Amino acid sequence: MKVLVAITGASGIAYALRLLQALQELGIEHECIISDAARKILKHEAKGAELRCYSEHEIEAPFSSGSHRVDAMVVIPCSMKTLAAIANGYAGNLITRSADVMLKERRRLVLVPRETPLNAIHLENMLKLARLGAVILPAMPAFYHQPESIDDLLGFIAGKVLDALGIEHGLYRRWGGE
Repeated sequence: MKVLVAITGASGIAYALRLLQALQELGIEHECIISDAARKILKHEAKGAELRCYSEHEIEAPFSSGSHRVDAMVVIPCSMKTLAAIANGYAGNLITRSADVMLKERRRLVLVPRETPLNAIHLENMLKLARLGAVILPAMPAFYHQPESIDDLLGFIAGKVLDALGIEHGLYRRWGGE
């Protein structure tokens, strides 16, 4: 499986970093794209972290075409701007173009919005995308697995993303598990 991870300019870069770490640890082939706004947020939320990703401006990247094989794409965190662009077919950069490819090729697209509260426009865009086959997976950690650290909460969301992709993992204790 090959997974494309896109990181946009919403707070919650730590979710993306934990997902990338999990994909690496599991030996899952992956690539990433980062928006300009996400690079700025990275400096505030994850000081010292460096990512080697495609820029949102590299529209000539291989995954901007449906002929390039990528099995799934995750936008984490997904800003409302990016979500709106994807919902309305506005493929103005590599992130939104790649998501558009995923929808048109009927491949797995997982969007992890990290915004609160949500207004009617946000909800309508999410509903539109869900009807088109995207998985809407808000960054809402659970507590039944008795998290003891922030990494446990991040691992829960990364684990839910991996669940949506059909990838086995051990990032959190499942409900009813020992």
